[in-house]
Amino acid sequence: MGRFGTHPSVLKENAKEKAKESISAVLPIVLIVLALGFTIAALSPSILVEFLIGSVLVIIGMIFFSMGAEMSMTPMGEHVGGSMLRTKKLGFIVILGFVLGFIITISEPDLQVLAEQVSSVPNMVLILSVALGVGAFLVVALLRILFGIALPPLLFCFYILVFVIAMFVPENFLAVAFDSGGVTTGPMTVPFIMALGVGIAAIRNDKHAGDDSFGLVALCSIGPILAVLILGLVYHTEGIFTSEAVTEVENSVELGRLFASALPKYFKEIAVSLFPITVFFGIFQVVSLKLNKDVLFKIIFGLFYTYIGLVLFLTGANVGFIPAGNYLGTVLGNLPWNWILVPLGMVIGYFIVKAEPAVYVLMKQVEELTDGAISGKSIQISLSVGVAVSVGISMLRVLTGISVFYFLVPGYAVALILSLFVPKIFTAIAFDSGGVASGPMTATFLLPLAQGACQAVGGNIVTDAFGVVAMVAMTPLITLQVLGLVYRIRGGELGEKRKEEKRVALPDGMAVPKSVAELYGELGDEEIIEL
Repeated sequence: MGRFGTHPSVLKENAKEKAKESISAVLPIVLIVLALGFTIAALSPSILVEFLIGSVLVIIGMIFFSMGAEMSMTPMGEHVGGSMLRTKKLGFIVILGFVLGFIITISEPDLQVLAEQVSSVPNMVLILSVALGVGAFLVVALLRILFGIALPPLLFCFYILVFVIAMFVPENFLAVAFDSGGVTTGPMTVPFIMALGVGIAAIRNDKHAGDDSFGLVALCSIGPILAVLILGLVYHTEGIFTSEAVTEVENSVELGRLFASALPKYFKEIAVSLFPITVFFGIFQVVSLKLNKDVLFKIIFGLFYTYIGLVLFLTGANVGFIPAGNYLGTVLGNLPWNWILVPLGMVIGYFIVKAEPAVYVLMKQVEELTDGAISGKSIQISLSVGVAVSVGISMLRVLTGISVFYFLVPGYAVALILSLFVPKIFTAIAFDSGGVASGPMTATFLLPLAQGACQAVGGNIVTDAFGVVAMVAMTPLITLQVLGLVYRIRGGELGEKRKEEKRVALPDGMAVPKSVAELYGELGDEEIIEL
């Protein structure tokens, strides 16, 4: 462990911290499901046990993933981003950025799920189209950071284009297209892309570089939406989703087999997903980076943690959460007072976003780059409020059949207008958070919940249940920018307060130094201690 640059006591302390975060994230969801199961929404014993075992796997998976992302995905992205910019060759940055976006998207496990949901479009055509979209928009995002281009004008232009194209796409296809923006920016993509932005911004080294390091996920979320909308025009197809049958088990042996049969699938799936990123980084290491062995060993060790974490997380989420979400939605939808889905959905949405692995990556990066001026806790609360509102609206859509378009158009309009009035770092963080919040927990619990409820009330799953991911990706754009308005309003007071806190008493007759180096260069040992 010493060779990996991680002392065992530090690793142990880090594991305890991650365990605390993971348990506090998943426990509220478990308690809500148990409370519903023992009161108004009776769950079968087998579904309940599957859910509880899945919850344990999700918690363990989150612990490993969080540690692994910090040790591997984040430093990999930062080193690659910094190295790309140091070349100062625009053509090289464009080509490399496109290739990187393309292979990372193909690596995303959730993209395979999306491919199965769209009829008449061959899976590989859809996957390659979405990957091309992400690759192209990652190039746009990198050039934006490189040249210091403001994010709001780009968002205005691209979202206007999205909604113009959406007017000509069949209604049954719209929800799947907008869902794709959230699905393809998942736990594999987000840590690497966000770290890539940090690495590039660090080389720029100007006062706006930190602000511009955010926004990559925001732009990369637009690419899949455009790609799937264009496919909807070309193939004249409709989005179709075939829900998986809820698996009931008769005894503990069958239960063991259920999880045991899923593990090899995800071991293979995540290995295939991590392979392109690992190979890409390996080539970059040999050709350009040439990191020392200790750093390299730590990254390799972190990749192993990431691998184990994602396998356990996806096994628990897909085997345990999908049946529970679908079954719970069906039971609640069949109640005579099924309107209770709206407030219950809001409560579930508030807590479930805390269980998204990539949320903690975003929180940590925001705190680090702003030196704690924007707290991770405030980001998490804003995300939770946004997701709560989005799930409540989604349940309302399930019950009433209102088109998702009537919410997406005004929602994005409000978000884009807010971007004109808030500090630009909040706009970038807000639009990044949309892709971060709509991760695997949304796909494996909230979407099945909406599908089960939709089937129970006799609605159209494609038009009414789909769109949950799109709504979850949209509402944080508003709530986080509202947080930005609050920071702007209070900014003067906070700024003065921070200045007062940072003032120190200098020795008599000493002028205020221009830098820390100058300060310590002027002082002797006793004066340094006195200061």
